[in-house]
Amino acid sequence: MSSPIQIPGATRTVAASVSPTTTNIHDRFASLHRQESLNVRQPRVLHPVENEGLRLLILENISMEAVNAFKAQGLHVDHYTKAMSEDELLEKIGSYHGIGIRSKTKITEKVIKAATKLLVIGCFCIGTNQVDLNAAASAGIPVFNSPFSNSRSVAELVMSELVVLSRQLFERSFELRQGLWNKQSKGCWEIRGKTLGIVGYGHIGSQLSVLAEAFGMRVIFYDVINLMPLGSARQVETLDALLSDADFVTLHVPELPETINMISRDQLALMKKGAYLINNARGKVVDIPALIDSLKSGHLAGAALDVFPSEPGSNGLPFDDQVNPWASTLRSLHNVILTPHIGGSTEEAQRMIGQEVSQAVLRYVGLGSTIGAVNFPEVDLRAITTEEGDHVRVCYVHKNQPGVLKQVNETFAPYNVEKQYSDSKGEVAYLMADIANVSPMDVTRLQESIRHTNANILTRFLA
Repeated sequence: MSSPIQIPGATRTVAASVSPTTTNIHDRFASLHRQESLNVRQPRVLHPVENEGLRLLILENISMEAVNAFKAQGLHVDHYTKAMSEDELLEKIGSYHGIGIRSKTKITEKVIKAATKLLVIGCFCIGTNQVDLNAAASAGIPVFNSPFSNSRSVAELVMSELVVLSRQLFERSFELRQGLWNKQSKGCWEIRGKTLGIVGYGHIGSQLSVLAEAFGMRVIFYDVINLMPLGSARQVETLDALLSDADFVTLHVPELPETINMISRDQLALMKKGAYLINNARGKVVDIPALIDSLKSGHLAGAALDVFPSEPGSNGLPFDDQVNPWASTLRSLHNVILTPHIGGSTEEAQRMIGQEVSQAVLRYVGLGSTIGAVNFPEVDLRAITTEEGDHVRVCYVHKNQPGVLKQVNETFAPYNVEKQYSDSKGEVAYLMADIANVSPMDVTRLQESIRHTNANILTRFLA
């Protein structure tokens, strides 16, 4: 497994792989020609043309299944349980070809500029707003995430919060732990027959819809696009209509400019007196000082928050007014459930996330596939088989500008291009091509020619 890095000016040329078996390109071509006699059509493991050990930095206690998957392919993995600050990343990132993070580690433009060897970023979570996606794409670095693997875990957490809020379980449990017996039914309700309003009817919202109906709830939802409802759920035309009709409002939207503080004083005032608000989405979508005022006034009966605008960087750190200036006030309120961003923190969710993201990272490193990348053109080619012994795969990330494909295809002209695919996204484009009848000396010439194109961002050759 290897990955050379060359940085001529502002461009990079990288060759990377997952498990090399020979020490140089000549040995590999000879070995592949011997395999042709077997006449067995099966995918071939690709290797870089040049060698340097591939290193991954894995942070935030990511699933050991993901770590083991990387190690099984021969990658060197440094695994840490905590997040890293920007300064820590700036010190370490320059020696790594890949990084795996969750939600607390911030990959800023400054970090990306310091990551001169970085090939790929894996976000082992749903969101990717902790990464500067544009800066990563401009550096030729695809970012992969797992947008759906923890959907069930979040939906089940919401269902538990509906019951806990409506029965005041949080308050009664706290009182009993303090030695106070306070059996009462006033203000405690069944959730059966109540209306659940879901804001954002994606994978989490739609699963939650089904679970809530199984509890006998009436479900309405609001989304910016028209969607086919599941079961008896009904889409409403406006957010205001949902807020004024629902007994419980739960948020499942991404953090975007238009969703920041989407629930503020005006929206809270529209909610029914005695209603409940649940936010397991992103911390900035709720104006929390406004929520505190609504809870103090008794307009809302309760709330559950799993996410916050600012969160401690690791376990054991305080959640206090230095993190968010209203933290101590929020913590003092009754019938408010506060959890430390655990919506997707189940064994099942973390296992599935680990599998999905690690496989996406390995597919890119070893095969060049960018299917599932959030910031990058999605390009893939069928695998080179063992019969195709003298083929090389060119993975060419370049600036999206006129004339590039003509220039590259002129370089390919003396050879048989077995398959080729190119796509662009914004200012970045990505081309993959499998070239036949290529000798080791031809590979060197192709490398030199393509790496010196004026549009080159990052080029890898796999053989």
